[in-house]
Amino acid sequence: MNNKSLAIISAFTLITAGMAILLFMSADSEPQAVETRDTAELQEDLLDEKDRRQKLNDELAHLQEVYNQFQEEEDPELVMDDVLNDLKRAAGATEVAGEGVVLTIDVYIDEHYEGGGIRHIPPYLLRMLINELNVQGAEEIAIDGQRVIATTAVREANDQTLVNGSWLSYFPIDVKVITEDPESLHHAMMSSQTREMFEFENLQFESETVQSLTVPAYDGVQRVRHMTPAQED
Repeated sequence: MNNKSLAIISAFTLITAGMAILLFMSADSEPQAVETRDTAELQEDLLDEKDRRQKLNDELAHLQEVYNQFQEEEDPELVMDDVLNDLKRAAGATEVAGEGVVLTIDVYIDEHYEGGGIRHIPPYLLRMLINELNVQGAEEIAIDGQRVIATTAVREANDQTLVNGSWLSYFPIDVKVITEDPESLHHAMMSSQTREMFEFENLQFESETVQSLTVPAYDGVQRVRHMTPAQED
C-alpha cells in the first residue's frame, strides 16, 4: 500500500469520525410522546427533522467532494488540512466571518394586548427559529453573542432564557447568521410560519442583509457522549 493510499484511508477515518461525532452530539436525548405535543411543538419537531435531513445530505455531498479531491491531489496532506479546518468550523471552534443576515428580535404589542410584561423569548420559540434558519440555508448562527453548535442547549430558568448556559440580554436581541445567499434567507424568514409564531407570543423579528459580519467561536467545553477511544491491541 503506497503513501497516498494510506493518506486517503487516514483522512476518511478522520472525516467519518468527525461526522459521527457531530451526528451523535446533535441527537435528541428523549423523544416526546406524540399525544402530549401541541401544534407549536409539532412544528418545531418537523423543522428539526428537515434540518437533520439537510445536514446529512450536505455531509454526504461534502464527503464526495473530499473523495474527488484525494483522487486529484498529489499531496493528500493538503486535503487533510482542509478537512481538519472544516471539522473545526463545523464544531464551532473557530470565529467565522462572511456575508449574511441579522435578525433583531423585539417585543410586539398591539392595542388589544392585555397581558403583563414580556421578559424573555420562550425556549421552544428560539429552537424553532434556529431550525428554520438551518432549513433556509444558514451556515453559522450566533444568538446574542452565543455561537450555536450541535450541542447548544436552549433552556429556561427563573423566567429567563439561557443559550449555552448564558442568560440572554433584554430586548432587542440580535441573531447573526452567515449564509451563501442572504437575500434568499432574508425573504424566507420574513414570510415564514416561525415569524407568525413569534407574533403569537407577542414578539417579532426584523431581518436585514449585511455584506460582512462575524460570529464568535464557541467558548464552552464540548463533551461527546456515547463514544470512547478505541484501545490498541
